[in-house]
Formats: sequence, structure tokens, C-alpha cells
Amino acid sequence: MTSQCVTVRVQSEDFDQAVETALLTKGRTDIGAVATFSGLCRGEGETLTALELEHYPGMAESEIETVTNEAMKRWPIDGLTVIHRYGKILPGEQIVLVIATSKHRDAAFDGARYVMDFLKTNAPFWKKEHRADGDDSNWVDAREEDEQAKARWE
Repeated sequence: MTSQCVTVRVQSEDFDQAVETALLTKGRTDIGAVATFSGLCRGEGETLTALELEHYPGMAESEIETVTNEAMKRWPIDGLTVIHRYGKILPGEQIVLVIATSKHRDAAFDGARYVMDFLKTNAPFWKKEHRADGDDSNWVDAREEDEQAKARWE
């Protein structure tokens, strides 16, 4: 079996990394590498009580699909799963999951990193911090290091 499998989901519910990996690899004897990235909400030294993510429904999924399609063109990737959560996420909870599979590790690593670098900069998600001091008005700006990470692929 050598078919490609791509799953893109934007959801409020948490996800199970082991279940998602099993779904992507079940019955696949052609896969030799699985690279995963799971992004978590940081507590920022106990100053953050939650991170609230908003997205543009339809547009977020479309942008993620564009990025996954580009990754599949660039590397011999057999499967990609990308799950991004929205809503109020507490410190320690999962925000994003990227799983890339390939025959070889380099393609899986590069594909997963590429997708994550473009998710951080291109996907239409907005983040608002809920702080322990009661300040709920802090929208998170884009970071220069995220743009630099994306630039390495151009």
C-alpha cells in the first residue's frame, strides 16, 4: 500500500496523539518513519491562566490544507495529520498536533517542521492571553522568530 493520507481538523476538543498516530499508520508496512510535534499551552511562570484561540472557520482549514499539500509536493511524505484546537486552552493542555509519515526519517522530520513553521505564521488563528492578574485584553502578536523559521523554507 503506497497511498497518501491527509487529515486536517480544527476543533475545540482535545486529541489523543497515540490514537491519531495509530490511525495514520494502521496497516501501513511501507512507512519507516513517523515524526510528531505536539504544541502545548505554557503557563508563563504561573502568570497565564488560559490562552484563548479564535479562528476563521473554513479559511483556517483551507490554509492548513494548502500547507499540507505543499509539504506533500516537497518531500516523499505518505501521510500527514494536522489538528489545531481553538477555544480556551489551559496551561499544560495540547494546542496543535502535526504527524508526518514517510519511508525515511528526513522527509518525515522536514515535512512536520515545514507544516508547523507555516502554521505559526500563515494560519488564521488569533491568540488572547488570560492572565492571573485578571487582564484578559492581551492579544499575542506574531513573533519575529516564527517568520525567520518560515523563511528557511523559501
